[in-house]
Amino acid sequence: MRSFLKESDFSKDEAKEVFSLAQKYKRTRSARPLDLLRGQSWGMLFFKKSTRTRLSFEVGLHELGANKIILNSSDLQLSRGESIEDTAKVMSRYLDGLVIRAYGHDVVEDFAKYSSLPIVNALTDALHPCQSYTDVFTMMEYFSKDDYVSLDSIKGKKFVFFGDTDCNMSYSLALAGAMFDFDVILCGPESCNPSKELDRLLAESNLPKSYSFVNDAKLAAKNADVLYTDVWVSMGKEDEIESRKKLFAPYQVNSNIMSCAKDEALFMHCLPAHAGEEVTQEVLNSKASIIFDEAENRLHVQKAIISKLVKS
Repeated sequence: MRSFLKESDFSKDEAKEVFSLAQKYKRTRSARPLDLLRGQSWGMLFFKKSTRTRLSFEVGLHELGANKIILNSSDLQLSRGESIEDTAKVMSRYLDGLVIRAYGHDVVEDFAKYSSLPIVNALTDALHPCQSYTDVFTMMEYFSKDDYVSLDSIKGKKFVFFGDTDCNMSYSLALAGAMFDFDVILCGPESCNPSKELDRLLAESNLPKSYSFVNDAKLAAKNADVLYTDVWVSMGKEDEIESRKKLFAPYQVNSNIMSCAKDEALFMHCLPAHAGEEVTQEVLNSKASIIFDEAENRLHVQKAIISKLVKS
């Protein structure tokens, strides 16, 4: 049984099929629900709080015809020491698939190892592949010249991520850039530059080290096609709020940074956004901002990912 734990778990050709199906689902959403998962029960296991992830997967599974079961990790015997191996084997007897939002990436890997279910990584501290696929799809929508999304439309585009470049979103976007041929520039302080773990993930996925790291925000933004940022304080790092605000302040996406990019440049953010920190309210409200299209597309892309897994 196949799982989707990282970007390269689909080949480039399979990813094209996912994006095409996502566009179909978006255009025909009024025809829901579908019967692809009719009679199936899918679990959604959360170790972290969530808004977009929970809503998009819960609605998406419903629209594919599945019964969805929300599982909070603190309510399970996992919280009292039961092993992932035993939990995964038991869940395999009840469920048809499992969506997991966790801290350690080893959690999704262990569930995939010990269960007979398709596992979907809905975010770990290492990677967020559903979001990066959504970001690619959203860029394709805006850059494609015809009615159908095309990966060729984003080939060679300059994509700049600002802030903490040693995080799950920067890693996933670097993998996506290497896989789908757009240029990823990671821009942040030297103390938070990408670790060797990113290079290991690229090598493990047989992808080239095609990203670059820059610590000058205006230089990074020059002639950019897409500017992207994420929160400075991720879940689990709340005790570092003040120090991280100070560290990342030079990498805030504001009107000065946007003015360095191309006139038609897009602004993206995986949300939630903290206006006045990683991005200004002015940029969030600007015509360049496509954050709510991006948020909506989580639903369509994740439905397509699940469909691809169950059809494989």
